Amino acid sequence: MEYKNILIIKMSSLGDILHTLPFAAALRSRFKEAKITWLVHPQFADFLPKKPVIDEVIYFDKERFKKSSLADKIRYFFDMRKMLHAKKFDLVIDMQGLFKSAVLAAISGCKRRIGYCEMREMSFLVSKPVCGENKNAHVIERYLDVARFLGAEIKNIEFPIPDLNEAENSLKEKLKTVNGRYVVFAVGARWQTKEWILEHFVKLSQMIAKDGFFIILAGDKSEKQKGEAIYMRTQNEKVIDLTGKTNLKELAVLIKNCDFFISADTGPLHLATAFKKSLIALYGPTLSARTGPYANKNASVIVSPLSCTGCLKKSCSDWRCMHEITPKMVYKVFKEKIDG
Repeated sequence: MEYKNILIIKMSSLGDILHTLPFAAALRSRFKEAKITWLVHPQFADFLPKKPVIDEVIYFDKERFKKSSLADKIRYFFDMRKMLHAKKFDLVIDMQGLFKSAVLAAISGCKRRIGYCEMREMSFLVSKPVCGENKNAHVIERYLDVARFLGAEIKNIEFPIPDLNEAENSLKEKLKTVNGRYVVFAVGARWQTKEWILEHFVKLSQMIAKDGFFIILAGDKSEKQKGEAIYMRTQNEKVIDLTGKTNLKELAVLIKNCDFFISADTGPLHLATAFKKSLIALYGPTLSARTGPYANKNASVIVSPLSCTGCLKKSCSDWRCMHEITPKMVYKVFKEKIDG
């Protein structure tokens, strides 16, 4: 069936949106003449692909909604409904699979609504889950199964990246003291249980700096305190703290131009994957087979040796998994990859 006006709902987070980019590229290859719109939270909009992949971006401002009075929430809801109805979508694809995305799909006015196989929080009652042969595989393949269901042929995994020229120029000023090879550490993660601990970052920074590399600490404003602590404790002029000091596109350029990347399971890791960077990914509570670096032969994954690894817990009363991935373990893999 042909569709002329398609809405993708994928509002957050950075990693989830990056995982959806190959789906967006496949959808465009299947529906070359359709208008494709993407509904997203404003803070992630800068990294959505522009034309020819995505024609229009619309926003659901979660932060504004949360801070609003009840009357303003109701007004915002009906304004969103009116706007979505006016777009007259003939296909809505809920790639978020949560209650919030289900509500937006429901009020879109579109009768044809589908989603990927893992539809949670009752969202399957609003949009039809599409489950293909990869329903237990990596999330990128689960998303691509939706494109396959719609008739797309997937030959290659493609990450359509927005233009980064302006960010290239603005980042140069922030890296003016870097005059050699550099390694990016993304220091945080959305779940506390996914984070590699501060002391390990300090030790690894000291080890890698001795090899002559600059260490760039990266992350958003919520990770600034951790970045500052690593910087202060490392006491090395080769360590530069940029946590909370780059926008999304500058972060992308920082990673694109790095010599190596190290992090836990977090959004910037999937940026590094999209750029095919040499990297080490550290996994404890999450499953690398489902959300790890994908289609990147330069990636190495270190999984915690504890038996409880892969529990998917966002909080834990006996959190030790990420502690057990030691700086020596990471440094050993780093040296093998750099020297090899």
